[in-house]
Amino acid sequence: MDMKKINNINDIPAEKFRLANREDTSHDKKLETKPLTYFQDAFRRFCKNKGAVVGAVVISILVLFALIAPLFTPFTPGYHDKKYMYATPKLPIAEELGLDFWDGYKKKTEVNYMTYLKDYALGLELGRDVIKDGEYTVDDNGMYTYRYDTYHGVGFGKYKKVSFQEYEDIQRYQRETGRQVLYPVVALNDRPTHLKNAEDANIYYVTENPAAATIRPKLDADGNIQVNYWKYKEGTTLSALIVPYDSQRIEGEDGVQINGETYYYVYGRNLGGSVEVRADYYEYYTYYHTQVEKDGIEEPLFLFGTTEEGKDIFACLSYGARFSFIFAILVAVVNLVVGVIWGSISGYYGGKLDLAMERFCEVLGAVPTMIVITLLKYHLGGTTPQALILFIAFFATGWIGMAGRTRMQFYRFKNQEYVLTARTLGAKDRRIMFKHIFPNAIGTLVTSCALIIPSMIYSETSLSYLGIINLEAGERTSVGTLIAAGQKAIIIPGAAYVAIFPCVFLIMLMLSFNLFGNGLRDAFNPSLRGTEG
Repeated sequence: MDMKKINNINDIPAEKFRLANREDTSHDKKLETKPLTYFQDAFRRFCKNKGAVVGAVVISILVLFALIAPLFTPFTPGYHDKKYMYATPKLPIAEELGLDFWDGYKKKTEVNYMTYLKDYALGLELGRDVIKDGEYTVDDNGMYTYRYDTYHGVGFGKYKKVSFQEYEDIQRYQRETGRQVLYPVVALNDRPTHLKNAEDANIYYVTENPAAATIRPKLDADGNIQVNYWKYKEGTTLSALIVPYDSQRIEGEDGVQINGETYYYVYGRNLGGSVEVRADYYEYYTYYHTQVEKDGIEEPLFLFGTTEEGKDIFACLSYGARFSFIFAILVAVVNLVVGVIWGSISGYYGGKLDLAMERFCEVLGAVPTMIVITLLKYHLGGTTPQALILFIAFFATGWIGMAGRTRMQFYRFKNQEYVLTARTLGAKDRRIMFKHIFPNAIGTLVTSCALIIPSMIYSETSLSYLGIINLEAGERTSVGTLIAAGQKAIIIPGAAYVAIFPCVFLIMLMLSFNLFGNGLRDAFNPSLRGTEG
């Protein structure tokens, strides 16, 4: 039967009907999934981008490092100690973990026998492995190679002058802690006479020729170094040059026996108003910071090593990173606010106003940033902080790009149906601009901000690296300044770490922000809303 020819329902044969079951009845079903907001959908799509997630994690780690690391180090960018210039990175558990790079030693290669012997003698007196584990190799030319302790290897330096009160305070500290700071001095007549070596407190042994420029220890018959400490016989009247010492700190506490006579070592030479001593600088450093300065520094321990100026790289990098993040975010926020206001007005109203505003942006944007910085430094450099000069230079033209993006988005959306409807219903321009159009443009603007931050950091780092801007002031420094210091250190054997740490930080920062920015761009793309890509 042709169903098209049936005009009346009553003409349908009964056999064409069948009873329906209740289960066959169709009803609307409740949606099993909850509706997603714009940001929820963007976040879901962002999480599906593995590269962007990794970038976000790395950025989080770098930000935490910049914020938290300064709280866990007693050092600051203003700290420096040239005695510990180019001290290598040291991690207390490095030896247990087998990390030779982080054990505080550096490799000395092709050094002559006299240099080796001087390091060996220092370790012998201090009772420490100045030469790691006492191990060394000698090549066919008689040149030595070994790992050298950059912390204890500083030794004594020159003879030190201290006040009588400090002399007594150090002795008290030694008794209380059991740590030896002062060692016996060498009598003035027994010291080397050459100008280069006369004040060298590391030379505590008998020498072959005290007048020679290169000192050679005079070994005994068994090939051992002979100590040349100033000493006096028990029971004799002390010379006016000898400063009393109430407790011995090295072998011979009860005196040393020489040919059946008891002698005592001299630990201080009286200079009239002060005392000349031999102080182990490592222990004196600990004493001075814990007992005198009380600045929280317990011992010389530099996690990332030190620069040529003896600055702690870990502290400088963390403080520099914190400054870079705060500076870049501040610049990005100011540029965003100004750029959004300028671009929204230009894009929404259009016409002659847009034309005038665009010509102004083109003229201002044509001025190179370097010219702006140079002019600002020339006119304001004497009294204005250079960080403020850099901020003004970045702000002067930095907002133009944000204004252009905002203008483009307003041109894109201002003639959409929902905008026309709002205008028809009597909505004011300000409401239409910031309640209807701006939310649709926020994705592009957020992505731009995410890319502006690393751009600002890179620019600031480059300018400080080149020395155009000097951000070193008080407790502030820059990653670029560290990289510049690392460039000079590359030629120093075993000092590449000065450049490695700040460069790794900058590389990780730029890569992670690029991945993160790409993820944001895709996540906030309105054309992808609701897709599963």
